[in-house]
Amino acid sequence: MNVIYKIGVILFLLCPYITLYGQEGKDTLTFRIVSYNVENLFDCRHDTLKNDYEFLPDAVRHWNYSKYRKKLDNIARVIIATGGWTPPALVALCEVENDSVMRDLTRYSALREADYRYVMTQSPDERGIDIALLYQRNLFKLLSYQSLPVDKPRKNSRPTRDILHVSGLLLNRDTLDVLVAHFPSRSGGARESEPYRLLAARKVKYAIDSLYTIRRHPQIVLLGDFNDYPENKSVKEVLEAVAPSTLQDSLRPQKLYHLLAEKAKTHKHFGSYRYQGEWGLLDHIIVSGTLLQEHSSLRTEEAKSDVFRPPFLLTRDKKYGGQQPFRTYYGMKYQGGYSDHLPVYAEFRLIY
Repeated sequence: MNVIYKIGVILFLLCPYITLYGQEGKDTLTFRIVSYNVENLFDCRHDTLKNDYEFLPDAVRHWNYSKYRKKLDNIARVIIATGGWTPPALVALCEVENDSVMRDLTRYSALREADYRYVMTQSPDERGIDIALLYQRNLFKLLSYQSLPVDKPRKNSRPTRDILHVSGLLLNRDTLDVLVAHFPSRSGGARESEPYRLLAARKVKYAIDSLYTIRRHPQIVLLGDFNDYPENKSVKEVLEAVAPSTLQDSLRPQKLYHLLAEKAKTHKHFGSYRYQGEWGLLDHIIVSGTLLQEHSSLRTEEAKSDVFRPPFLLTRDKKYGGQQPFRTYYGMKYQGGYSDHLPVYAEFRLIY
């Protein structure tokens, strides 16, 4: 009995140390990743060789410095609010004009306290709009980024926006690959313009398939405005992105899963964009299966994603009834709002 008693005492005394050792290096961090089409974030200066004349002081919209500064502050307010208690770790932005716009947004708006850095594309888009990714250096250490050009369906077709691919190290030293896309618009009709979006989707799919071959543990997030809905060919057939909750079998690491598709399908008034009185999901968050696995060090869930729609981002739809996004312009009338899109987000948990 004496021997057993002594062993018990020793184990009791060592227990706190064993517990501490087991917990060492196992901190948990929760953060959000956001995608937001900010709708025509232009400065007031003309960019050579770009068709940005609509957003100049002497143009029909009378776009000027005070309106531009208000737009910056509005976008900054949305980004901070979408993060909840803390600013989002990563923010994908569509429809930003150039580097000076991003510099002003990160340095001279309410975002300056968040200490964001950014990377962006320099696309051949005729209007000069691009896509960018904001990131917090303490959470995401930039490794590399590149612009992936999208082929034109025909030689005389207008050029479109590049795909942005960004790789970074997380606090647990794992690599996270983020792809941001703004697919060609539906101008001219959804059916007529569909080949443009299919080409962009194939470019994204090729890039993701390449990552599957070179990453031992591929962790991929695909964000952006696809100008298509989850049931359209670009998403459903080319990217083959499905809602996790619709699966009968287990999750596959090298497959894409759409975090918002099920909500878009089952909720009538769910969406990030409103067209002729109907809400629809043009803005997407798609992840690789590795990010949905229960024991993954970086993980998200279908239930942890949503459209961010606080009251200040909405206004009354006078034509169709209900509410719609509060835009900067309503037609040609300046109203000082935010965007024609609402942000979408997903919450992630990182163990490091």
